[in-house]
Amino acid sequence: MTIEQLAQGLKKGKRRHLAKAITLVESSRVDDQKKSHKLFELLKEQKEAIRIGISGVPGVGKSTFIEALGNLLIERGHRVAVLAVDPSSPSTGGSILGDKTRMETLSTSEQAFIRPSPTAGTLGGVAKRTRESMLLCEAAGYDVILIETVGVGQSEFEVSSMVDCFLVMMLPGAGDSLQGIKRGILEITDILVVNKADGDQERLAYHARAEYEHTFHLLKPKYGDIPVRFLAMSALEKNGITEVWESIQGFISALKTKGLFEELRNTQNLNWFKRLTEDEILRMLWSSPNNKLKAKELKERITSKQLSPSLAAAQMIEKLYKKN
Repeated sequence: MTIEQLAQGLKKGKRRHLAKAITLVESSRVDDQKKSHKLFELLKEQKEAIRIGISGVPGVGKSTFIEALGNLLIERGHRVAVLAVDPSSPSTGGSILGDKTRMETLSTSEQAFIRPSPTAGTLGGVAKRTRESMLLCEAAGYDVILIETVGVGQSEFEVSSMVDCFLVMMLPGAGDSLQGIKRGILEITDILVVNKADGDQERLAYHARAEYEHTFHLLKPKYGDIPVRFLAMSALEKNGITEVWESIQGFISALKTKGLFEELRNTQNLNWFKRLTEDEILRMLWSSPNNKLKAKELKERITSKQLSPSLAAAQMIEKLYKKN
């Protein structure tokens, strides 16, 4: 399949072509990266989709929630893409969790696309090419993109820098949850949802929601006078899913009304440019034959206790400066 054929298939919304395109941009091979650059040149016409980041502690029910939300959106005429960032297998580098097995109904819909992507060692647990994958999904006509992260940690900050709305899911039992959640996570949250508001935990879930709302009053709002939304719901019983979607729409509408949406997208693109430039510099640094030889020599001197890591790094950088 040529790059032109791949681009045409994407524009027609073909899932097979989208899967092939994402595989291409995720490849670290130099020739594949050149092909992916050409592909994006052919996809210059951008389609605006709603980009939503979804995070939460393991076991909070992210996959159940995404399936319920995705099915609701499809019923309302949307096309939904899910980019589930999975931890990589240390031996094969492949994806471990396999979210398709946990979203059985959604994965069978023609209007949905689910792609588990291995983190491949990327800082923060966000797949290195998640941003490109997101653009490819938009080019294929998916108008709602859901990005599920590995869990609470550095990945939240990575994902929040590439989405329009960042949603954090929490479990009932606000006392324990408030002890474990970091202030930094609270500061990047746009919508906080307490899941599993059903059965014996329903009362706890609503109590937790109130506790979180009280806690947020002590923090400076992320977008000035656009408030954080707080909800309790049950993804399993599909109670409160409609309210969550309405809150997401309301939040994005408020961003657009105040002229912040375009500013946010511009900031995302600039961050993207910076990150891709840094990644390419690192690739070039360690792939250069001369640098490989110098690095090998320095590593041997470090392991033989002839040189400290800090001095070795200084010598490596000095060599690069002299080269330029």
